[in-house]
Amino acid sequence: MKYREIKPNGFLMNFIDSFWEYETSETDIEHTIIPDGYFDLIAEFDKKTLKLVKLTGVWTKPINVHIPKSTKIFGIRFKLLATEYLFHQTIKSILNTAEILPLNFWNIDTYQSDGFEKFVADISKHLENSTKHLKEIDNRKLKLFELVYGTQNLTVEKLSENVCWSSRQINRYFNQQFGFSLKTFLNIVRCNASYSSISEGEIFPNEYYFDQAHFIKEIKKHTGTTPGELSKNKNVRFLQLATKSEK
Repeated sequence: MKYREIKPNGFLMNFIDSFWEYETSETDIEHTIIPDGYFDLIAEFDKKTLKLVKLTGVWTKPINVHIPKSTKIFGIRFKLLATEYLFHQTIKSILNTAEILPLNFWNIDTYQSDGFEKFVADISKHLENSTKHLKEIDNRKLKLFELVYGTQNLTVEKLSENVCWSSRQINRYFNQQFGFSLKTFLNIVRCNASYSSISEGEIFPNEYYFDQAHFIKEIKKHTGTTPGELSKNKNVRFLQLATKSEK
């Protein structure tokens, strides 16, 4: 498999983690997708022909996927704030699943499978233009997601304090918009922050976990396996672990 990312610039960084490109070789491949705290727009090409465009929900549990040989994928990894301000919808209805979109969504059907840079440039421009016309963005939400994605060891109480927004109101927002609680989201992001070190063979807890037992319990809860098995990543099973090592 081949994988690469392009990071967004400027204001789009509030909504997008990365644009990514993935390509299989001449054999089918099985992956397990594990929770990372994002959701994705995916355009899938088969032998250079666009076959599928879909929007995934957020994963709160591991899911197995089959990717055929000679497949290329363009993806956009969105931060959760994008649901409200770029898509203008909730995504709780597609939690742990995906929604098929028209092939011409955001003019994706006009791109060739060898045009990843053009895809990134055009979609970035489209989204930059659309955000110029947004009404004022709730600064509490901007700060909340900036803190969560940037500081993975915050508690619900501390986060609520920092953004001046009650934990009860935040949880109501999360459950209505995404289909899970703030605490669940914090635990997923904390696990995702550990994947890089795990991919390098470091299977001991960092400052985000109380001890080894807590670390193993949380990683197993969200990935279905132990840090030790994750680090081995046999047959490139865990896609996020493989892509961490590609960076």
